[in-house]
Amino acid sequence: MKSRLGWGVLLAGAPLMAGADDGISAGDTAWMLTATALVLFMTLPGLALFYGGLVRAKNVLSVLMQCFAITCIVSLLWVIGLYSLAFASGGPWIGGLGKVFMAGVTTEARNGSVPEVVFSMYQLTFAVITPALVVGGFAERMKFSAMLVFSALWSLLVYAPVCHWVWAPDGWLFQRGLLDFAGGTVVHITAGVGALVAAMVLGHRQGFLHTPMMPHNMTMTVTGAGMLWVGWFGFNGGSALAANGHAGMAVLVTHVSAAAGAVSWSIMEWVKYRKPSVLGIVTGLVAGLGTITPASGYVGPGGALLIGLIAGFVCFNATHLLKRTLKIDDSLDVFPVHGVGGIIGTLMAGFFASPALGVFSGQGYAAGMDMGRQLGVQALGVLATAAYTGVVTLALLKILGATMGLRVSGEAESSGLDTAEHNERGYDLGTL
Repeated sequence: MKSRLGWGVLLAGAPLMAGADDGISAGDTAWMLTATALVLFMTLPGLALFYGGLVRAKNVLSVLMQCFAITCIVSLLWVIGLYSLAFASGGPWIGGLGKVFMAGVTTEARNGSVPEVVFSMYQLTFAVITPALVVGGFAERMKFSAMLVFSALWSLLVYAPVCHWVWAPDGWLFQRGLLDFAGGTVVHITAGVGALVAAMVLGHRQGFLHTPMMPHNMTMTVTGAGMLWVGWFGFNGGSALAANGHAGMAVLVTHVSAAAGAVSWSIMEWVKYRKPSVLGIVTGLVAGLGTITPASGYVGPGGALLIGLIAGFVCFNATHLLKRTLKIDDSLDVFPVHGVGGIIGTLMAGFFASPALGVFSGQGYAAGMDMGRQLGVQALGVLATAAYTGVVTLALLKILGATMGLRVSGEAESSGLDTAEHNERGYDLGTL
């Protein structure tokens, strides 16, 4: 099995492939352009609608605005320097400055079948959605100005280094053989841990655990969830960097895990509360999607089925543990769904990649690896990513809190961030 199917090979700087049009495959390029659009579609409008429906009506515009603003800011930073820090050669910890302002990023292929400019744009969409996921941890109470600065610095100090560790050819986790096909560590663990730390630093929303804070528009949330499901095929399938069987398998296992996660979560609710909820089935869906992400290029349908079922069960219980036992107000359950899911999926990638599990077998390990060693590498990746993200996020929030303040005033929180921060309202029924 090819290890990390093309992630680092594309940027390794080897001579161009022989063949028509300097080795560029029209089919592969067309698929990657489609996958790029699908991943951006996950953030705008997918995640924006999913999160927007989950908050209260007085904060819906603030969440939509945060997703849009992060997309704009991170896109510009990606061109200026984040892409270079993530993927240019520089060492085991961070990339160099050789691709600042996209220097040398052309329409030619680099020992691959798609142009580097397409690869860079595809990776930009990953850099966009990751800090957007973190928004769910501090929704309904963070200043818009603080959110902008935090997201920009977090992308620079957390996302870019971890991305380099895992997906750049000279990254230290890449060199150790970490299996993370589409972002269990890079996206989900960083976002989950970042959201958890932010929720703890900012503290509870007013009335948390005492006042009902039900989603104001489940129709919007279900619509966003459907968009995430479809978009995730680009997220995982596109990570093959080619229109081939690996992409097809990644799409299949993504779909299977999503369905299994939704069913598993619904069963848990049915048993515990005697009624399955719409919120539960879409949350289980996202748990299944996030959990299969790191394993999607290495496991088969049988493994994906078990991963999805495990995701629904574990993430359901993690959500209740975090809010009801630990009383941490991770507003939109980013850590128990994405963080815990990313951890499970990264570890399970090392298990279900085994070719010796019968119907649950995966596509095998890289040369020289066995299950015990691979699981050790997977655990190392989880611990290193979580620890680094937690420490840097905490330091960043403390500095911003001391310099510009993080949280809106009590009056602004009570009236809602839509009017307090943006002087608008999501709904104005009085004019109808």
